[in-house]
Amino acid sequence: MTIYNKIETGKKYTESYKVFITEDNKVVSPFHNIKLHPSETKEVVRVVNEIPRFENAKFEINKSASLNCITQDTKKGEMRFVSNVYPFKGYLWNYGALPQTWEDKDEVCEYTKCKGDNDPLDVVDIGTRRKGVGEVYEAKVLGCLALIDDGECDWKIVVIDTKDRNASSINDIEDVEKFFPGLLADTFKWFKVYKLPDGKPENIFGLNSEIQNKDFALEIIDNAHKSWKKLITHKHIKGITFDEPIDVNILDEKTEEGEVPLKVNEYFFLKKD
Repeated sequence: MTIYNKIETGKKYTESYKVFITEDNKVVSPFHNIKLHPSETKEVVRVVNEIPRFENAKFEINKSASLNCITQDTKKGEMRFVSNVYPFKGYLWNYGALPQTWEDKDEVCEYTKCKGDNDPLDVVDIGTRRKGVGEVYEAKVLGCLALIDDGECDWKIVVIDTKDRNASSINDIEDVEKFFPGLLADTFKWFKVYKLPDGKPENIFGLNSEIQNKDFALEIIDNAHKSWKKLITHKHIKGITFDEPIDVNILDEKTEEGEVPLKVNEYFFLKKD
Protein backbone atom coordinates (compact mmCIF):
# COMPACT_ATOMS: atom_id res chain seq x y z
CA MET A 1 0.00 0.00 0.00
CA THR A 2 1.38 3.36 -1.04
CA ILE A 3 1.65 5.88 1.80
CA TYR A 4 1.62 9.59 1.10
CA ASN A 5 2.74 12.28 3.53
CA LYS A 6 3.13 16.02 3.29
CA ILE A 7 5.66 18.75 4.00
CA GLU A 8 4.38 22.21 4.93
CA THR A 9 6.51 25.31 4.50
CA GLY A 10 5.90 29.03 5.06
CA LYS A 11 3.27 30.93 7.00
CA LYS A 12 -0.33 29.81 6.61
CA TYR A 13 -2.73 32.27 4.97
CA THR A 14 0.17 34.01 3.19
CA GLU A 15 1.76 33.55 -0.22
CA SER A 16 4.72 31.80 1.42
CA TYR A 17 2.59 28.83 2.52
CA LYS A 18 3.15 25.68 0.47
CA VAL A 19 2.17 22.05 0.99
CA PHE A 20 4.23 19.42 -0.84
CA ILE A 21 3.17 15.77 -1.16
CA THR A 22 5.74 13.03 -0.54
CA GLU A 23 6.00 9.35 -1.45
CA ASP A 24 8.94 7.06 -0.60
CA ASN A 25 11.22 9.95 0.39
CA LYS A 26 10.44 11.79 -2.83
CA VAL A 27 8.44 14.98 -3.30
CA VAL A 28 5.84 14.22 -5.97
CA SER A 29 3.25 16.14 -7.93
CA PRO A 30 -0.32 15.65 -6.64
CA PHE A 31 -1.47 16.47 -10.16
CA HIS A 32 0.68 14.01 -12.14
CA ASN A 33 2.49 11.47 -9.92
CA ILE A 34 -0.25 10.13 -7.64
CA LYS A 35 -2.13 7.33 -9.37
CA LEU A 36 -5.84 7.98 -9.76
CA HIS A 37 -6.88 4.44 -8.82
CA PRO A 38 -5.17 2.48 -6.02
CA SER A 39 -6.28 -0.81 -7.64
CA GLU A 40 -8.18 -2.16 -10.63
CA THR A 41 -11.45 -1.16 -8.97
CA LYS A 42 -12.55 1.97 -10.81
CA GLU A 43 -15.14 2.78 -8.14
CA VAL A 44 -12.36 3.69 -5.70
CA VAL A 45 -10.18 6.73 -6.35
CA ARG A 46 -7.42 8.60 -4.62
CA VAL A 47 -8.28 12.09 -3.40
CA VAL A 48 -5.92 14.96 -2.67
CA ASN A 49 -7.64 17.10 -0.07
CA GLU A 50 -7.09 20.80 -0.60
CA ILE A 51 -9.59 22.50 1.72
CA PRO A 52 -10.73 21.10 5.09
CA ARG A 53 -14.42 21.28 5.92
CA PHE A 54 -15.42 24.69 7.40
CA GLU A 55 -12.19 26.30 6.11
CA ASN A 56 -12.53 29.63 4.26
CA ALA A 57 -9.09 29.79 2.63
CA LYS A 58 -9.04 28.74 -1.03
CA PHE A 59 -6.18 26.24 -1.02
CA GLU A 60 -5.59 24.45 -4.31
CA ILE A 61 -3.13 22.41 -6.33
CA ASN A 62 -1.04 25.03 -8.07
CA LYS A 63 -0.71 23.98 -11.70
CA SER A 64 2.16 26.38 -12.40
CA ALA A 65 4.19 25.92 -9.19
CA SER A 66 7.11 23.58 -8.66
CA LEU A 67 5.80 20.02 -8.30
CA ASN A 68 2.27 21.46 -8.28
CA CYS A 69 2.39 22.10 -4.52
CA ILE A 70 -0.78 23.27 -2.78
CA THR A 71 -0.93 27.02 -2.20
CA GLN A 72 -3.61 29.55 -1.33
CA ASP A 73 -5.15 31.21 -4.35
CA THR A 74 -4.88 34.98 -4.68
CA LYS A 75 -7.20 37.52 -6.26
CA LYS A 76 -6.16 41.07 -7.13
CA GLY A 77 -3.05 40.67 -4.99
CA GLU A 78 -4.92 39.47 -1.89
CA MET A 79 -5.25 36.03 -0.36
CA ARG A 80 -8.50 34.45 -1.44
CA PHE A 81 -11.12 33.37 1.09
CA VAL A 82 -14.69 32.27 0.42
CA SER A 83 -17.36 34.16 2.33
CA ASN A 84 -19.74 32.65 4.86
CA VAL A 85 -23.14 32.73 3.18
CA TYR A 86 -25.59 32.23 6.03
CA PRO A 87 -26.04 29.62 7.45
CA PHE A 88 -22.91 28.07 5.94
CA LYS A 89 -19.41 28.42 7.43
CA GLY A 90 -16.63 28.14 4.87
CA TYR A 91 -16.68 25.02 2.74
CA LEU A 92 -19.52 22.64 3.48
CA TRP A 93 -17.39 19.49 3.07
CA ASN A 94 -13.80 18.45 2.62
CA TYR A 95 -12.93 19.72 -0.85
CA GLY A 96 -10.17 18.39 -3.03
CA ALA A 97 -9.12 17.05 -6.40
CA LEU A 98 -8.63 13.80 -8.27
CA PRO A 99 -5.01 13.26 -9.35
CA GLN A 100 -4.27 12.40 -12.98
CA THR A 101 -7.47 14.04 -14.19
CA TRP A 102 -7.89 17.21 -16.22
CA GLU A 103 -10.86 19.10 -17.64
CA ASP A 104 -9.70 19.99 -21.15
CA LYS A 105 -10.11 23.70 -21.78
CA ASP A 106 -10.32 23.12 -25.54
CA GLU A 107 -12.84 20.28 -25.51
CA VAL A 108 -16.61 20.80 -25.36
CA CYS A 109 -18.37 18.50 -22.88
CA GLU A 110 -21.14 16.53 -24.58
CA TYR A 111 -23.40 16.92 -21.54
CA THR A 112 -22.97 20.60 -20.66
CA LYS A 113 -21.92 21.96 -24.09
CA CYS A 114 -19.18 23.92 -22.29
CA LYS A 115 -15.41 23.63 -22.41
CA GLY A 116 -13.45 22.42 -19.38
CA ASP A 117 -11.98 24.70 -16.71
CA ASN A 118 -8.33 23.60 -17.21
CA ASP A 119 -8.13 22.02 -13.73
CA PRO A 120 -8.17 18.55 -12.19
CA LEU A 121 -11.63 17.25 -11.31
CA ASP A 122 -12.96 18.71 -8.06
CA VAL A 123 -14.06 16.46 -5.22
CA VAL A 124 -16.75 16.93 -2.59
CA ASP A 125 -16.14 14.52 0.30
CA ILE A 126 -19.30 14.08 2.37
CA GLY A 127 -17.65 11.90 5.03
CA THR A 128 -17.59 12.52 8.75
CA ARG A 129 -13.89 13.25 9.42
CA ARG A 130 -12.39 16.67 8.70
CA LYS A 131 -9.34 16.23 6.48
CA GLY A 132 -6.12 18.25 6.50
CA VAL A 133 -4.61 20.32 3.70
CA GLY A 134 -2.65 17.95 1.47
CA GLU A 135 -4.05 14.74 2.95
CA VAL A 136 -4.18 11.91 0.40
CA TYR A 137 -6.69 9.11 0.90
CA GLU A 138 -8.91 6.60 -0.90
CA ALA A 139 -12.60 7.21 -1.49
CA LYS A 140 -15.68 5.62 -3.03
CA VAL A 141 -17.26 7.44 -5.96
CA LEU A 142 -20.96 8.17 -5.38
CA GLY A 143 -22.08 10.67 -8.02
CA CYS A 144 -21.45 14.08 -9.53
CA LEU A 145 -23.00 17.43 -10.39
CA ALA A 146 -22.29 19.70 -13.34
CA LEU A 147 -21.46 23.23 -12.22
CA ILE A 148 -21.17 25.85 -14.96
CA ASP A 149 -18.71 28.43 -13.63
CA ASP A 150 -18.17 31.55 -15.76
CA GLY A 151 -19.20 29.56 -18.81
CA GLU A 152 -16.82 26.67 -18.10
CA CYS A 153 -17.69 23.10 -17.18
CA ASP A 154 -16.57 22.39 -13.61
CA TRP A 155 -17.64 18.92 -12.52
CA LYS A 156 -17.93 18.15 -8.81
CA ILE A 157 -17.40 14.48 -7.96
CA VAL A 158 -19.16 13.34 -4.78
CA VAL A 159 -17.21 10.77 -2.73
CA ILE A 160 -16.90 9.26 0.72
CA ASP A 161 -13.68 8.07 2.39
CA THR A 162 -13.42 4.27 2.22
CA LYS A 163 -12.60 4.30 5.95
CA ASP A 164 -15.62 6.39 6.91
CA ARG A 165 -17.97 4.71 9.37
CA ASN A 166 -20.82 5.00 6.84
CA ALA A 167 -18.84 3.97 3.75
CA SER A 168 -20.02 0.36 3.68
CA SER A 169 -23.66 1.49 3.64
CA ILE A 170 -23.36 4.25 1.03
CA ASN A 171 -22.75 2.86 -2.45
CA ASP A 172 -24.49 5.31 -4.78
CA ILE A 173 -25.90 8.79 -4.73
CA GLU A 174 -29.41 7.70 -3.69
CA ASP A 175 -27.97 6.34 -0.42
CA VAL A 176 -26.65 9.74 0.67
CA GLU A 177 -30.00 11.19 1.73
CA LYS A 178 -30.57 8.30 4.16
CA PHE A 179 -27.44 9.09 6.16
CA PHE A 180 -26.99 12.80 5.46
CA PRO A 181 -30.51 14.20 4.96
CA GLY A 182 -30.47 17.63 3.33
CA LEU A 183 -26.75 17.61 2.48
CA LEU A 184 -27.14 17.24 -1.28
CA ALA A 185 -29.76 20.01 -1.44
CA ASP A 186 -27.47 22.28 0.57
CA THR A 187 -24.56 21.32 -1.69
CA PHE A 188 -26.44 22.70 -4.69
CA LYS A 189 -27.37 25.82 -2.74
CA TRP A 190 -23.79 26.41 -1.59
CA PHE A 191 -22.38 26.22 -5.11
CA LYS A 192 -25.21 28.39 -6.41
CA VAL A 193 -24.69 31.31 -4.02
CA TYR A 194 -21.09 31.22 -2.78
CA LYS A 195 -19.90 33.92 -5.19
CA LEU A 196 -22.71 36.38 -4.46
CA PRO A 197 -20.72 38.22 -1.75
CA ASP A 198 -18.11 38.98 -4.44
CA GLY A 199 -20.71 40.75 -6.56
CA LYS A 200 -21.02 37.89 -9.04
CA PRO A 201 -24.30 36.32 -10.20
CA GLU A 202 -25.57 32.96 -9.02
CA ASN A 203 -23.87 29.94 -10.54
CA ILE A 204 -25.88 27.64 -12.79
CA PHE A 205 -25.83 23.88 -13.34
CA GLY A 206 -26.07 21.58 -16.31
CA LEU A 207 -28.23 18.46 -16.66
CA ASN A 208 -31.33 20.20 -15.29
CA SER A 209 -29.57 20.82 -11.97
CA GLU A 210 -29.86 17.13 -11.17
CA ILE A 211 -27.15 15.20 -9.37
CA GLN A 212 -25.96 12.19 -11.34
CA ASN A 213 -25.32 8.67 -10.07
CA LYS A 214 -22.12 6.69 -9.60
CA ASP A 215 -21.99 5.19 -13.09
CA PHE A 216 -22.32 8.62 -14.67
CA ALA A 217 -19.59 9.99 -12.39
CA LEU A 218 -17.27 7.12 -13.32
CA GLU A 219 -17.71 8.05 -16.98
CA ILE A 220 -16.79 11.68 -16.23
CA ILE A 221 -13.73 10.54 -14.28
CA ASP A 222 -12.62 8.20 -17.06
CA ASN A 223 -12.95 10.97 -19.65
CA ALA A 224 -10.95 13.38 -17.48
CA HIS A 225 -8.26 10.74 -16.96
CA LYS A 226 -7.98 10.31 -20.73
CA SER A 227 -7.69 14.08 -21.12
CA TRP A 228 -4.89 14.10 -18.53
CA LYS A 229 -3.06 11.37 -20.46
CA LYS A 230 -3.22 13.57 -23.54
CA LEU A 231 -1.95 16.51 -21.48
CA ILE A 232 0.96 14.60 -19.98
CA THR A 233 1.92 13.20 -23.39
CA HIS A 234 1.89 16.42 -25.37
CA LYS A 235 2.52 18.99 -22.59
CA HIS A 236 0.79 21.46 -24.87
CA ILE A 237 -0.84 23.78 -22.33
CA LYS A 238 1.13 26.79 -21.14
CA GLY A 239 1.21 27.49 -17.41
CA ILE A 240 1.23 23.84 -16.29
CA THR A 241 4.43 22.36 -14.84
CA PHE A 242 5.57 18.76 -15.28
CA ASP A 243 8.47 18.47 -12.82
CA GLU A 244 10.14 15.18 -11.95
CA PRO A 245 10.02 14.06 -8.27
CA ILE A 246 12.85 15.34 -6.05
CA ASP A 247 14.47 14.13 -2.81
CA VAL A 248 12.59 15.03 0.36
CA ASN A 249 15.71 16.38 2.09
CA ILE A 250 15.87 19.27 -0.37
CA LEU A 251 12.90 20.87 1.41
CA ASP A 252 13.08 22.49 4.84
CA GLU A 253 9.86 21.83 6.76
CA LYS A 254 9.21 25.06 8.62
CA THR A 255 5.73 26.46 8.96
CA GLU A 256 3.80 28.74 11.27
CA GLU A 257 0.14 29.50 11.78
CA GLY A 258 -1.07 32.69 10.15
CA GLU A 259 -3.98 34.97 10.97
CA VAL A 260 -7.27 35.06 9.10
CA PRO A 261 -8.62 38.57 8.42
CA LEU A 262 -11.49 39.43 10.77
CA LYS A 263 -13.91 40.00 7.88
CA VAL A 264 -13.54 36.35 6.87
CA ASN A 265 -15.56 35.33 9.94
CA GLU A 266 -18.49 37.60 9.11
CA TYR A 267 -21.75 36.30 7.65
CA PHE A 268 -23.23 37.36 4.33
CA PHE A 269 -27.03 37.28 4.42
CA LEU A 270 -29.13 36.62 1.34
CA LYS A 271 -32.13 38.84 0.79
CA LYS A 272 -35.46 37.07 1.16
CA ASP A 273 -37.81 37.18 -1.82
